[in-house]
Amino acid sequence: MSHLSYMKKLLDGAEVEWKALGDVAEYSQTRVDASCLCASSFVGVDNLVANKGGRVDATYMPNTERLTAYELGDILLGNIRPYLKKVWKATYSGGCSGDVLAVRILENFKKIVSSDYLYYLLSSDDFFSYNMQHAKGAKMPRGNKAAILNYQIPIPCPDNPEKSLAIQAEIVRILDAFTAMTAELTAELTAELNMRKKQYNYYRDQLLSFEEGEVAWMTLGEIAEIGTGKHDTRDAIENGEYIFYARGREPLKLNTFDFDETAIITAGDGAGVGKVYHYAQGKYALHQRAYRIVPDDSMHPRFVYHYISAYFNDYIQKASVSSSVTSLRRPMFLKFPIPVPPHSEQSRIVEILEKFETLTTSIQEGLPREIELRQKQYEYYRDLLLSFPKSHSDEAA
Repeated sequence: MSHLSYMKKLLDGAEVEWKALGDVAEYSQTRVDASCLCASSFVGVDNLVANKGGRVDATYMPNTERLTAYELGDILLGNIRPYLKKVWKATYSGGCSGDVLAVRILENFKKIVSSDYLYYLLSSDDFFSYNMQHAKGAKMPRGNKAAILNYQIPIPCPDNPEKSLAIQAEIVRILDAFTAMTAELTAELTAELNMRKKQYNYYRDQLLSFEEGEVAWMTLGEIAEIGTGKHDTRDAIENGEYIFYARGREPLKLNTFDFDETAIITAGDGAGVGKVYHYAQGKYALHQRAYRIVPDDSMHPRFVYHYISAYFNDYIQKASVSSSVTSLRRPMFLKFPIPVPPHSEQSRIVEILEKFETLTTSIQEGLPREIELRQKQYEYYRDLLLSFPKSHSDEAA
């Protein structure tokens, strides 16, 4: 069924009126004492979960005496970095920090607009895109509170509240069903994916374990060149020509390159210290606190990549005198022991591991792709159900 024919059947001749959010709702005007709150009733932006994941209990309590109160049915929006899509429909009352907006339906509209329906509208990608377009700030953008209240929402059959709520309830029912089905399928696929990852780790450990005397052992410093880059993340530009590998994050861009080679890239400090993040091939630039590992001709680069990925992080944690390692130095790399089987055996191991890796981690194939497709299917039907026709006067407004 096409979008237009479905909406026509759902509306059954009812008109749709588009109103600014501020015409039907407001930000909470009530307050609550912080002493009345606990970890489950206090909501800060840090315990709202990204990508519409709801909320988790707070790990800290506010240091102010009075906070904005929220009530059952209010829609709470994280107002820092709106692209994180932090949103939750309150299932009880409590209080929230100043970085969380509590949107409450006006009393005279509660018989016309359902809070469940409003939640779906304010958790839509269309709303978050609108919010980012009007956000203020570059590094830590915040939603524009005035602009948010100007966001246009559709109200079917506004002159007949009973019919309007019935239409909204049907939309919510279908979206709830899709949400539950998608969550169930995603959970099943995620469990399968985790099982395959465990299977991959098992076979990886089998393939990369060698009996004493079976192969030669050398240190990483003996079989690879190891060094850092020279750039800071502030050097990055939006449309640079070359990949710029930074510390434990998605690659950036620069218009200059430092190296033209095949290398393994790992973070030198930060939360991801010791973990392998990228496999560089060709021209690239490198952060001053990221490390490049360039194997010599005796080693298959992907063999070294898999071995370091599997065991380097555990090695540095055990080798460190402190309980946790927050920064790496070049000597820590140099002494890392690595097996050196014949090149043909390295190639055989790499071929097997690459196939397993594709099934478990590739976004183009295997279960991660299936999970992504399930989510896109849900988003398609959600957008279908929330896409109401606009009159020419509405579009002009």
